[in-house]
Amino acid sequence: MVSPKIHSWIKTPCGRAKYAALEKKSGIFARLRLIWFICIAVLRDWHLSNPDHKEDSVS
Repeated sequence: MVSPKIHSWIKTPCGRAKYAALEKKSGIFARLRLIWFICIAVLRDWHLSNPDHKEDSVS
């Protein structure tokens, strides 16, 4: 399964679950809340490493 591009910005499992829940809702206020959530989540997860990337690469 290919993860969405947003998963490179929102890195915590709880943040990704919240994003999925907010993305399913429709309406103007739901879209505004989704945008607000993305802005805050990106700022909070900025310093975290991406759990989708493996640390032990061989080159």
